Amino acid sequence: MTQAPAETRAARPRDFVHLRREPSSGVEAVTARFLGHAYDMHHHDEWLVGVTQDGVQDFYCRGARRQSTPGRLILIEPGERHDGQAVREPGFRYSMLYLPQAWLRRQMGGSDARIGFRRTLADDPAFGWAIDRACRAVFGAAPLLETDAALDELAAHLRRHLDAGMPRSSPGRDPMVAERAMDFIRAHAATTFGLDALAQAAGAADRFQLARAFRKRFGSSPHACLIEIRLARARALLRAGMPPAEAALAAGFSDQSHLGRRFRRAYGLTPAVYRRGRTNVPDAALAPL
Repeated sequence: MTQAPAETRAARPRDFVHLRREPSSGVEAVTARFLGHAYDMHHHDEWLVGVTQDGVQDFYCRGARRQSTPGRLILIEPGERHDGQAVREPGFRYSMLYLPQAWLRRQMGGSDARIGFRRTLADDPAFGWAIDRACRAVFGAAPLLETDAALDELAAHLRRHLDAGMPRSSPGRDPMVAERAMDFIRAHAATTFGLDALAQAAGAADRFQLARAFRKRFGSSPHACLIEIRLARARALLRAGMPPAEAALAAGFSDQSHLGRRFRRAYGLTPAVYRRGRTNVPDAALAPL
């Protein structure tokens, strides 16, 4: 079989994820491209504000599948479960900022009022430009004064998309059996347990009642939510500088490779690369992206 010329092969797009954390604010900038599957269902502890640069970015959030096209904004609250994928060639590219909750509260004047995004998809070209500018400042390690100015401008646009008094999700009815099961999963995420034990702890008649109630309340299985919780804990440990092998065991994964497979499917990069991007601390041997 005749190979394509080298320049043609090099020109083909490929998946990538670049990440950098601004140490003063804790704001994290991400730029990425995906040609197919991007992320499994997961959630973040931060507020996410992003703009689709190219292609169609398909994702599930707030009970429905959504599609973001070039220039559209994606706004996701802490704890909101979402995934991501490309639905047509040549995939999609986007820029995103992860805004720590404490940072956003300070920008909003320190109010304790419950706030939320009015919608998950929005059209606001000026806000999209502010996201791009802030991403460039973080990735370029701009002087602190320049970065602060970019983030302040971002916050000014962000306020237009926030409402006080909004719930952070729309769960509908909350079956108590599912809530008790989720509480148990959070409390025992680093241990091993089965559906029968979980059903008993939640007060369900059996594991089948538990599965139905849990999926109705959370839109997923107990096992899938357990993995999400373990991944969130592993991310926090990696942010604190813990090596991936130790973070894997502390979060409840069987080993580093188990964490690595799940982490890459959820976040699009390896634990080692994520740790390096958040802490600027290299591992002895970083796994390839």
